[in-house]
Amino acid sequence: MDYLQSRVKMLNINNKEVKWMKHYSSCQKILLVGEGDFSFSACLGKAFGSAVNMVATSLYSKDTTMLKYSKSAKNLIELKDLGCTIIYQVDAHNLRKHPLLNHILFDRIVFNFPATALKWSESNDRQIKRHQRLMKSFFRSCRDMLEKNGEVHVTHKIKEPYCRWEIEKLAEDVGLCLVEKVLFRRSEYPGYSNKRGSGSRADETFPAGNSCTFKFARTT
Repeated sequence: MDYLQSRVKMLNINNKEVKWMKHYSSCQKILLVGEGDFSFSACLGKAFGSAVNMVATSLYSKDTTMLKYSKSAKNLIELKDLGCTIIYQVDAHNLRKHPLLNHILFDRIVFNFPATALKWSESNDRQIKRHQRLMKSFFRSCRDMLEKNGEVHVTHKIKEPYCRWEIEKLAEDVGLCLVEKVLFRRSEYPGYSNKRGSGSRADETFPAGNSCTFKFARTT
């Protein structure tokens, strides 16, 4: 039994009530990818009353995260107190290659509002291809990190130009199929603040309307 699984089992023994926050529960092993200020992870942890079942990751170092996001320090302290495993400098292109992740299987892998740094406008075909390369690499990387009934969740805008990413096709190309597509409402995740993530406005939020959470599972 792996380390994270043993922690989740111990939590379930000590607290028999399984707690839920929308699609996620305290008995699932959850990997969160590309966290900005870690407010989504903190939201789940507080709802569960514990975060021992969660691994929250960031592309950036801890120092860079603290500089980029004004509320990250508070969220990180809360997550640490709740028992969350926090890992920095995790590349969504190559999740499986990280030494702390390459031996763990997850029930849920979550990537909210994924994007690469902007070189061109969001509607530019070259920028869209950059986003698509990220997503295809992400899907390929996490496919073999899922438990038998595990799912990959991607929250993404569905209006132009974001619908042109074709994330359902990108997932299908690497052996994942769409299980469900549900409307995303940020208000249902208290304390969550989605961030732009790059540039001088990295700490700013952006409208999250016209977004859905896409749920994918392995085809075989």
